[in-house]
Amino acid sequence: MAIWEWVLEAYGRPGVPEATLKLQDEHGQNTSFLLWAVYAEARDPALLKRAAAAAKAWDAAALRPLRQVRRDLKPALAPFDDDARLAFRKDVNRLELEAERLLMETLAGLSGDRGGAAALEALEAATAAWERPAPTAALAELAAALG
Repeated sequence: MAIWEWVLEAYGRPGVPEATLKLQDEHGQNTSFLLWAVYAEARDPALLKRAAAAAKAWDAAALRPLRQVRRDLKPALAPFDDDARLAFRKDVNRLELEAERLLMETLAGLSGDRGGAAALEALEAATAAWERPAPTAALAELAAALG
């Protein structure tokens, strides 16, 4: 299964959206990078370091700015028409998802074969490569939701 199809299926599982948002908002993680690590069963430190560098660059250039615009457009913004604002916000959300897809497909291209790591092991290795390790309990919550 291609990474994007896997991510869409995984994100539909109970608890996955909440766990990824918690890791993103409370612990400074890039959820696309984390989900890729689980998909790739990544544990190789050199691969994870290269992937983290790519994810950080894309996060700064595309994901964080798009996410911030989407969030800034959530409340009403006088004198702008609410329907027009919400339609534009929907377009920004679509671009944010496309940016996540591009990141994941790029990371999948870096990884090639799967590394054999279990979900929690891959998540712990990924956050170590991110250089901002998340709490094991938060990672275990995501690993459990992913099954």
